[in-house]
Amino acid sequence: QVQLVESGGGLVQAGGSLRLSCAASGRTITNYAMGWFRQAPGKERDFVAAISWSGGSTSYADSVKGRFTISRDSAKNTVYLQMNNLQLEDTAVYYCARRASIVANPANPGNYDYWGQGTQVTVSS
Repeated sequence: QVQLVESGGGLVQAGGSLRLSCAASGRTITNYAMGWFRQAPGKERDFVAAISWSGGSTSYADSVKGRFTISRDSAKNTVYLQMNNLQLEDTAVYYCARRASIVANPANPGNYDYWGQGTQVTVSS
């Protein structure tokens, strides 16, 4: 079993920054690709960013490219999401997840097998 715990969410003004963390326990996530998703009220869970097991490859949703950066620290068994220039539309609950297969589409939430409980990000005007 893997437990994923997100932290770092909060209330921020538009244009501000937050750094989310996803700490894994129970079993290592070192050999697994990881992803961040978000879900706004009444909407589906959307892909935000993904990172390969080595950290050498990343991918982003078009809506966050150039503003968000995903990274990982294998020694700390932690994945991060640096979010800059936050906009109102970034308001959502943010989830990290472990991808079940390296060949799976990173943007499909169905390809992830373990999820955190989520952390709320609220952007105000």
